[in-house]
Amino acid sequence: MLISTGALLDTAALPEFGMKRVFTEWGLDPYLFVGTVWVAGLYLLGVWTLRARGDRWPLGRTLAFVGGVGSFYVATQSGLAAYDDTLLSAHMVQHMILSMVVPVFLALGAPVTLALRTLPRRPRGWLLAVLHSRVAKVLTFPPLTLALYVASPWALYFTGWYSASLHSDYVHEMMHVHLVLVGSLFFWPLLGIDPLPGRLSHPFRLLMIFLSLPFHAFLGVTIMNQSSLIGGDWYPNLHRTMAWLPDPAADQRVAGGLLWASGDLIGLLLFVVLFVQWVRASMQEARREDRRLDRLERLSGG
Repeated sequence: MLISTGALLDTAALPEFGMKRVFTEWGLDPYLFVGTVWVAGLYLLGVWTLRARGDRWPLGRTLAFVGGVGSFYVATQSGLAAYDDTLLSAHMVQHMILSMVVPVFLALGAPVTLALRTLPRRPRGWLLAVLHSRVAKVLTFPPLTLALYVASPWALYFTGWYSASLHSDYVHEMMHVHLVLVGSLFFWPLLGIDPLPGRLSHPFRLLMIFLSLPFHAFLGVTIMNQSSLIGGDWYPNLHRTMAWLPDPAADQRVAGGLLWASGDLIGLLLFVVLFVQWVRASMQEARREDRRLDRLERLSGG
């Protein structure tokens, strides 16, 4: 597969990659930028509407959602985005942010709950109808969301999809959106506090996270050890025009290692978060049960 002269010229101007380039090589993807601004703006408008009428909204939820939107912005507009089609390792960091970090923070922001508390009556009815629809129940069915979450990166890197994303800006942008959507379908029912179908008890939530851990490791090791290059001739052709680029095979091994290590690290952190949520939920349930027993005791004593 040959790279067009225009694509080579676009990437040949990039300086050698380093950590500082993540913060200095910012760009602007107009469609993703506008979408990011709209999502953040609508959420903050909901928070303002809620507080304007005297209702409380936890600051932690707002910070979590803004953190998720901000992570998406950094992944798609910073130096990571500038180098994501030049270095597979840079793309892999972007991949993990979009598929794990962004969905987790968005889920913890509880935007569906915020919408249900602030939307006018008719749109709120529409949203409730969607939440109770058969489609929503299917899309949040835990075995299906786990299968999608596990299979998606395999389909991305071992079919023509990734190569197509290198040659098409539209496919590239849709890949970013896809990673966030699949991650959200998996994590939202597990970590979020929104009233979604597919919610599991805490032991099963921990099991779902635990089951996802080996697949990241296996995929990372597979990418590290395979002889064929992901993206076909794209990276070797770039290597001939940009002297500072590392050997494509070596960079692919780094990318696989990043996927393996970051996937396990984030998964273990989520495991801890879920365990803490389980403990808190158990304590709240114990307090409710104590209050119920106190009421019964007072009634029986009276």
